[in-house]
Amino acid sequence: MTTYTLRAKRRRAALRTAAFMSPWLIGFGVFFAYPLISTVYFSFTHYDGFADPTFNGFKNWSYVFNDYPLFWPALRNTLWLVVVMVACRVVFGLGIGLLITKIKTGTGVFRTLFYLPYLAPPVAATLSFVFLLNPGTGPVNSVLSDLGIPAPDWFTDPAWSKPALTMLAVWGVGDLMVIFMAALLDVPKEQYEAAELDGASSWQRFRFVTLPNISPIVMFAVVTGIIQTMQYYTQPLVAGKVASGIIGSSGQQFEPGYPDKSTLTLPQLVYNLGFQRFDYGSACVVALVLFALSMAFTALLMRRRGGLIQAGD
Repeated sequence: MTTYTLRAKRRRAALRTAAFMSPWLIGFGVFFAYPLISTVYFSFTHYDGFADPTFNGFKNWSYVFNDYPLFWPALRNTLWLVVVMVACRVVFGLGIGLLITKIKTGTGVFRTLFYLPYLAPPVAATLSFVFLLNPGTGPVNSVLSDLGIPAPDWFTDPAWSKPALTMLAVWGVGDLMVIFMAALLDVPKEQYEAAELDGASSWQRFRFVTLPNISPIVMFAVVTGIIQTMQYYTQPLVAGKVASGIIGSSGQQFEPGYPDKSTLTLPQLVYNLGFQRFDYGSACVVALVLFALSMAFTALLMRRRGGLIQAGD
């Protein structure tokens, strides 16, 4: 076989591979690469959505990091939610999944009851929680007062607004419950039996049998939870509006983050800068910060998981 024939076969193979990959390549280019490159470009320009963008160097970056008073509170709130909310959702989702897999009767009923809150629309669920946790008339505070427990102000208190949002997120943990249940049911029963014969306690069986088998699912839950929390927008915005008394009628202006910037998140800044202040360049800077944080958290977790796997080997 001549060299020309070999080259022709390789070229045909490469074209055939590219043809099979073309749907993904087109989707990647249109929905990821092009928006990312455009965001980087606009972050170095002054652009209000009407006039043509003009290059202004690092002025947008300097403004966001040094002069925009909402950026650092939003960054701190977002990181707080990433650490606390994601951890609580994973722990509660795994705990409920373990509980339901141990129940002998009525599994379908309990599974449905725990999954239903996840199906509630985010706005409706947030409105319900704001009214349930109303400091003056909410049933939760009424019960706490009857029990002699100091009742928090929840969404009207900067110290309790993020814990209240975390409670809302944990209430809708049905998606993780289903994922963890599927993973737990796939753990080989022979390993549990062998550990029990060796005298392992319940905690030891969970630590040395259950967790190693479901660790990929735990990693999946943590990574997707971080990405979702980095995009956390609807619930804190609605909670802040309702708690402040602004329901959102036409003509009303609302500065996000009520109370006292405690529910402010980075996605809210993207909307505030881009669609309320028409400063698309600064909005792109915040969007790139979100992207960098998501990539950093994911890379750190994957590196940590790789190190644990090598240690286990």
